[in-house]
Amino acid sequence: MNTEELLAQYGPREAMDYDLVIVGGGPAGLSAAIHAKQIAQREGREISVCVLEKGSEVGAHILSGAIMDPRALNELFPDWQSMGAPLETPVSKDEFIFLSESSSFTVPHLLLPNCFSNRGNYILSLSNFTRWLGGQAEQLGVDIFPGFAAAEILFNAQGAVCGVATGNLGIHKDGNVSEQFQLGMELRAKYTLFAEGSRGHLGKQLITKYRLDRESDPQSYGIGIKELWEVTPENHRPGLVIHTAGWPLDSQTYGGSFLYHFGENKVAVGMVVGLSYRNPYLLRFQKTEPMTFSRPTRVPLKIAGFIPNSNRHATLKRGCPKVYIWAPSWLVLNKRCLVAICRGPFIRKKPITNTSNQLACIR
Repeated sequence: MNTEELLAQYGPREAMDYDLVIVGGGPAGLSAAIHAKQIAQREGREISVCVLEKGSEVGAHILSGAIMDPRALNELFPDWQSMGAPLETPVSKDEFIFLSESSSFTVPHLLLPNCFSNRGNYILSLSNFTRWLGGQAEQLGVDIFPGFAAAEILFNAQGAVCGVATGNLGIHKDGNVSEQFQLGMELRAKYTLFAEGSRGHLGKQLITKYRLDRESDPQSYGIGIKELWEVTPENHRPGLVIHTAGWPLDSQTYGGSFLYHFGENKVAVGMVVGLSYRNPYLLRFQKTEPMTFSRPTRVPLKIAGFIPNSNRHATLKRGCPKVYIWAPSWLVLNKRCLVAICRGPFIRKKPITNTSNQLACIR
């Protein structure tokens, strides 16, 4: 049964009204919710804000280990250090290395663009940081609904976005309803902000409907594979950041690897591979393995030399946008629908999405 048939037989859906509904409980969506509440408090008025998060809890779909530029956090919470924000490991050493299978070359900092400088940045557990943001949002009165994915965009009679609906529950794989069937709920809002992350399914619908990419080159993507390891104390270098290019990828494949030391003997190691690769037999996960298992060459020891006698805690694979000069990069107020999309090598630093969504609230 399709949505129209389900609504005709079991409807109408329950509905809740908000001033602002945000789809996505990651750092960007939570920053937007917090900033909206802060603006309302400064102006002496009350607004209702709701955040939908498909994970079982805030931070459930985020794997630890990222670099953060704190400038967006400084704007959001100038006193974040006294508030206990989990930014505990400042970057102490930064290296960019070109690798081959038998040798390596460390690029001097003078030859690197500013976007590859991590001076003043922090290595953090992104999942812990997201949970901390969720707690701050709830203290400000934001309603956070974990475990509910936005499944449908709601439009009013004029064709403007007026909210979202959550998915129906209790449907068999053949499409028929079960005894536990329950219609999704409508969350109606004056403004709806989509912070779904890379290639969100609702975002794709909006881009197509409103032709938001009509003046842009096609956005391209990569796949990031990240592993979280606990290493021995003698192999831990708190604050060490390493980025690499070259091996184990060939010259026709865009991508590179990374390694971040943070927290208590934690190391995040992984690789990003552009989806424009030409080899149809390329197995991305296997390309990550040489970075974590020592081999009798000089190069892996630059990375994998930290890993022996260590324990792997988690593995995550996720899509991420690649940078193009004229790729979609806008903050659009279109028929009551706020959409924030970003691009760039700053993805690894996590400041841009937070800042863009804070600006969305100012708009």
